[in-house]
Amino acid sequence: MEWVARLNEALTYIEDHLEGEVDTDKLASIACCSTFHFIRMFSYVAGLPLSEYIRRRRMTLAASELRSGETKILDIALRYGYESPTAFTRAFHSIHGMSPTEARQQGKSLKAYPKMVFALSITGGSEMNYKIENWPSFTIVGVKERFTSDQELNFSEVPKFWQQTIEQGKIPRILGLLDTAPYGLVGLCTCMEGKEFDYYIAVPSTKAPLAGMVSYDVPACTWAIFDCRGAMPDAIQTLQKRIITEWLPASGYEYADAPDIEVYFEGDQQSPDYHCEVWIPVVKK
Repeated sequence: MEWVARLNEALTYIEDHLEGEVDTDKLASIACCSTFHFIRMFSYVAGLPLSEYIRRRRMTLAASELRSGETKILDIALRYGYESPTAFTRAFHSIHGMSPTEARQQGKSLKAYPKMVFALSITGGSEMNYKIENWPSFTIVGVKERFTSDQELNFSEVPKFWQQTIEQGKIPRILGLLDTAPYGLVGLCTCMEGKEFDYYIAVPSTKAPLAGMVSYDVPACTWAIFDCRGAMPDAIQTLQKRIITEWLPASGYEYADAPDIEVYFEGDQQSPDYHCEVWIPVVKK
């Protein structure tokens, strides 16, 4: 399918640029989505962060060079984007469990990570309830924090931001500003280019932000809105992965250039029956 073909084109681009800079913006362009959404999709589909995949491929090729010739370690380090032998040695050790010098010794066991190839897998998993809706622009008001695009790290860091916001007593003040649809507490990832994105804990509102708060204008967009049920944050993280790996490839839609949204409704978020929604910005292929 076209979606899978684009991801495989992105993998080919990575292979062609392992000796040099892998431009994440270019990868996103190949996949026809934003940089943020590409990094997120790659992590879910590949099962590891984009940065880790690139490091593994580079260290696989570096190990082969170390074994097959007398090229200086510094030259190999520079070829694969490391400015110093120390940084290269650290990366090499993280993959192979030994230094580049040790790897040149006969009898040492090294690891190899071949190039990935993506394929669509029909799993026949459990049902996913969703609807497609067109929404005009609306404004949210609340607090925000900036995060890197490391998807694995964000699985722990975003929940920490929620916990800090709760402990600081900010949630009731934010909810006091709620006066328009969608009527819930919103978690929103801005669709930023580059290595970072802003995450908002906020509510849809026509009111001005209170002291220490900010506002953000959500653009008009078509949204795929998914029902999510289960204890947080595991239920919503599981659903987001299923949306990208199961629903999106066969949906006839692709990511639009707009934020991802989570809408949390009143209730016990640790209950197996808790209900919230995941909003994915989409556009027809």
